[in-house]
Amino acid sequence: MTTQAVLLAQGNELTTGLTVDTNSNWLAGRLWELGLEVRRVITAPDRRDDLVEILGQAATLAPVVISTGGLGPTRDDLTAEAVAQAFGWPLQLDEEALAQVVARFQAFQRPIVDANRKQALLPQGARVLENRWGTAPGFSVDPPGGGRMYFLPGVPREMKPMFDAHVGPDVLARNRIAAPVTVTLRVLGVPESVLEEKMRGLDLPGLEIGFRTMLPENHVKLRFEHDVPAEARAEVVAQARARIGWRAFGVDSGDLAQVVGQALAERGETLALAESCTAGRLAGWVASVPGASRYLLEGAVVYSNEAKVRTCGVRPEDLDAHGAVSEEVARQLARGIRQRAGATWGLGITGIAGPGGGTAEKPVGTVHVALAGPQGDVSHRRYHFPGDRERVQLLAAAGALAQLWREVGGGAGGARGGRGRDLTQKYMFRPMLPWKAPG
Repeated sequence: MTTQAVLLAQGNELTTGLTVDTNSNWLAGRLWELGLEVRRVITAPDRRDDLVEILGQAATLAPVVISTGGLGPTRDDLTAEAVAQAFGWPLQLDEEALAQVVARFQAFQRPIVDANRKQALLPQGARVLENRWGTAPGFSVDPPGGGRMYFLPGVPREMKPMFDAHVGPDVLARNRIAAPVTVTLRVLGVPESVLEEKMRGLDLPGLEIGFRTMLPENHVKLRFEHDVPAEARAEVVAQARARIGWRAFGVDSGDLAQVVGQALAERGETLALAESCTAGRLAGWVASVPGASRYLLEGAVVYSNEAKVRTCGVRPEDLDAHGAVSEEVARQLARGIRQRAGATWGLGITGIAGPGGGTAEKPVGTVHVALAGPQGDVSHRRYHFPGDRERVQLLAAAGALAQLWREVGGGAGGARGGRGRDLTQKYMFRPMLPWKAPG
């Protein structure tokens, strides 16, 4: 029988809608990968009575309970007090926890105040979980009915590494779970409903299939029980990729910016960007990859027509005749930024992100992307992306990278000289073009 877990997220900011509970989403995914089933996800405000009631209930629902939030120094951080009250344990100063709090403040070269000592008040018998990423120690307790409850900070950058360092290994060891093997297929341009249809009939004893959306991608997660042979896993992965086709661009890979950057670095090629409607979003994405300076030479936000002319040499007469959002302007942006930077490749993006500015001929979501290459050729695609401003910008950036990936990673252009084919095999990627252009 699959071991079950309950997740509890605490905080008034969650129950008032000021903050989205991303912790439970992340934890559920990690637990699923470890072979556990989440039975409940509970959100609670910073009220002691509510927390006491919920903690008592959670302890009866599953042998694993993970709570996030409420470990800070302020008066509304009530987790330790609620745990002590729920199970009838005294609250006491834990010297190990206090030493960790003091050490963290010394490392930060910040003075410790009395409020921070509150973070070392724990229920009697609690086990301290060291927090090397923040000031609030976590802890675990064993409720009277059995099982174990884990309490972690609510800050994601602290919670995630603490789970991986302390909670995950302890859960596997205590519950005698042999961790399954999870393979993630990264896909662009295929909705979850279509992926569900494509995966039907893909059966194997010990296989479970899940889906996750992380815009602009969708993920297909293939989870194999630990005793499924490697050869059988490989065959299922190959079948899944074949069913999806070329839009399955990666298997246990990085995101699109990492994929493209890796290919550019392998080829010794460089990139320059001219962005209008995405306003630097693509440059920020590309530059978020460590080592991007090896291939990213320059990025320009050319929002105004004057900037397009001054920076990329766009012809004013073409702006007048066709408008800023047009194939002609996108091509000149790509060609101009490539020449300006002396890069191998130049990408130009222009469009209407909205919510205003659209017309019947050029509705909101219309985006033109052009790519200038080393042979002097310029390719172009026109897209129409649905959604709000942020979504249009994100999909436009992804569409531009997809266009470049076709050339450097094994698509139509990347096959030149065989280098693209080699990269496709090495990184297990397929060429991709995630959205079909209108018409």
